[in-house]
Amino acid sequence: MVDQLLLDDEGRLAALHRLNVLDSPVEQPFEKIVTLVRTVLAVPIATVSLVDRDRQWFKARHGLEATETPRSVSFCTHTIQQREPLIVEDAAADPRFAGSPLVVGPPYIRSYAGVPLRTPEGYNVGSLCAMDTRPRRFSPADIGILSNFANIVCDELQLRLIAQSDHLTGALTRRGFAEQAEREINRSGRYDRPSSLIMLDLDHFKSINDSHGHGVGDDVLRHVAEIIKATIRPSDVLGRLGGEEFGILLTETGAEDARIAAERIRHAIATSPLVVSPALSIPVTASLGVASITEDVSAFADWLKAADELLYSAKHAGRNTVRPL
Repeated sequence: MVDQLLLDDEGRLAALHRLNVLDSPVEQPFEKIVTLVRTVLAVPIATVSLVDRDRQWFKARHGLEATETPRSVSFCTHTIQQREPLIVEDAAADPRFAGSPLVVGPPYIRSYAGVPLRTPEGYNVGSLCAMDTRPRRFSPADIGILSNFANIVCDELQLRLIAQSDHLTGALTRRGFAEQAEREINRSGRYDRPSSLIMLDLDHFKSINDSHGHGVGDDVLRHVAEIIKATIRPSDVLGRLGGEEFGILLTETGAEDARIAAERIRHAIATSPLVVSPALSIPVTASLGVASITEDVSAFADWLKAADELLYSAKHAGRNTVRPL
C-alpha cells in the first residue's frame, strides 16, 4: 500500500515550517544528541538534518563544517522518502551516492545510517544521521540506538512547537508568528518569490464578550481559528497576534491570489455562526487587510504596519470586508 504522506512534499514542507526551526540558533538538547551519537556509535560525523525545499540544513552537527548542503546531493533526501532507517554500507559502491560531492570530496562520507524524523502528523521532516569516512556495517543494535535518539529529537522539536502555540486557538503566538514571518521575508528576498500577509480582526468582538461572557468569547476565537485553518493551505501559517486579531502568512502568493484567499476566509467566517445552543447562534464577521511583500519590507514590523493600515481601512469601510494593497 502506497504511503501518501511520503509523496506529499508540500504537506511535508508545511509541517517542517510549522516547527519554526530552520535557521534557528544552536540549542543544547540537539547538540547533546549528536555528541552522544558520535560517542556511542564511534562515528566521526553526526547530524540532525532537516530537509527544506532545495536544501538540507543542519540543526546540529559534529564533524562537519557546512551548515547546509543542496538537497539534491544529500543522503537525507532519500531517508525521508521511507519509513525505515536508510543504511548505506559503502557509498562509493552505491550508484545513488557514488558521484556525490559529499562522497568524492569533503567530508568524504563512505557509510551512512539515517533515521527519519517524523512529526505527529506523520511527515518525515529530516533525519538523525551517523556517518563514517570508511565503509562500515551498522548493526541492528546500532540502528536501535540511533532510532531511540531520533525519538528524542522528535520530542524536542514538538516541544518547541507547543511552546510557540497559543493555548486557546492552537495558532502560533505573536512571537512565533513574527519569527516565521522574518524567515519568510529572508526566503522571499533570497529567491525573489512572492508572499503575502493577512491581518484579520473580528468585528464587534467586545460586544460579544459583554453580551455573552468571556467564556463564549473564547469559544468564538477557537471557532474562528478552526475556520481559518480549514480554509487556508497546509503551507500557510496562522498566528494569534493578540486579543481578537490574527495574522495569516501566505507563502508563494502574490497580491491577487492573496486577495482571493482573504475573501474566501472572510466569507467562510461570515457564513459560519457559532452555535452555542439550539436557542443561541452568534453571527461572527471579520475585517481583513492584505499586504503583499515588496522591496520596502525589510522586517516583520514593516510588513505588519502595511497590513494593519489596510485592516484599519477595512474597519472604516463598514467592516466584514477585505482591503488589499
